[in-house]
Amino acid sequence: MKVLQWVPGLRLSIRERHGLIVVSADPQGVFKVAKEGHVRLPAVVRQWCGLAAGDRVFIVAEPASGRLVVHPPAKLDELITQAHDAVFGGGHE
Repeated sequence: MKVLQWVPGLRLSIRERHGLIVVSADPQGVFKVAKEGHVRLPAVVRQWCGLAAGDRVFIVAEPASGRLVVHPPAKLDELITQAHDAVFGGGHE
């Protein structure tokens, strides 16, 4: 949150793109940075990517673009499989 310079109360836009959750600062956004300085993903957003409450995710802050990208486990599995296929060819063990 410090890297993005996001503070509690900042309005956010949250959307799904290609299986990832993208969070951006947006003056018209309906979501907000929590008073504790956290970004909470509402149930509807978690459902978009098949996340259950408490699931672990990989989060990447992109300061240059001012966004936070949340990588759900299923998307990480897909990306790793694609990378391994590119390096080792299909059917690796």
